[in-house]
Amino acid sequence: MEPEHRGMSALDLTRHVAVMAVVNRTPDSFYDKGRTFVLDQAVESAVRAVERGADWVDIGGVPFGRGPAVSVEEEIERVVPVIERLTAAHPQVIVSVDTNRAAVARAALEAGAAVINDTSGLTDPEMARVVADGGAHVILCHSAGRPREEKPAAHYEDVVDEVRDALLDQVARAEAAGIPRERIIVDPGHDLDKNTLHSLEITRRLEELAQIGLPLLVAVSNKDFIGESIDRPQGERLAGSLAAMTVCILKGARIVRMHDVAETVDAVRMTEAILGLRDPVRLEHNMHPTHNV
Repeated sequence: MEPEHRGMSALDLTRHVAVMAVVNRTPDSFYDKGRTFVLDQAVESAVRAVERGADWVDIGGVPFGRGPAVSVEEEIERVVPVIERLTAAHPQVIVSVDTNRAAVARAALEAGAAVINDTSGLTDPEMARVVADGGAHVILCHSAGRPREEKPAAHYEDVVDEVRDALLDQVARAEAAGIPRERIIVDPGHDLDKNTLHSLEITRRLEELAQIGLPLLVAVSNKDFIGESIDRPQGERLAGSLAAMTVCILKGARIVRMHDVAETVDAVRMTEAILGLRDPVRLEHNMHPTHNV
């Protein structure tokens, strides 16, 4: 089955905001601290996310941040069984894999994933070809180098301009490698090699990145820019995450990568209703003459 048939072709981002759940099969995830590292727990988390309304599940085997090296073989062993079991249980769900390695991407697509979420911005020279040959979608993300590496303090003259230029360069390289434009999604990379002021500026001016004209994904859930903005530790950032997400939707984001699925789905559906993207589920209040007496 071609990846485009695994939910992507039915996803109308002009009338819908897609909720992407996060499942990290890693022992050192910044959010769940390894809670979903065990295979059964990872699969259970993914299935539960779909049952709570997620359109999409993003599966990761290696965190972006600093940490011990993980071999290609180990990363494949972490993500492929989750993909296989999730797609067997819910064949309609969109599955992406968060990886910057072409070999992992190839194995993930063969296992049933439809999207490669490359937070490194195509640093692996084989990645674009693997995506193109696999007929997959790709998420192109702005960061300042390969994940898992120590980097200097973030510095930008104009973070939005520089992020936009970098994303446009990635898009051009992806298209040159044979990935059709309609299969490209862009992500500004909140907090990825950026400080809190940078992430706030990106959020404030997100419509400038939406003007690229490609589906725009944001991954703001539980990020440090939220914790630093409202002085909340990890585990107490849900309200801030939903606020940041809602602002991003109002400014053009159409895919939101979030941890707390049930609360996210409610907030997204309400925002869609306000924007006129979806009708209310029911109409009862003040709809009957006797209600006005």
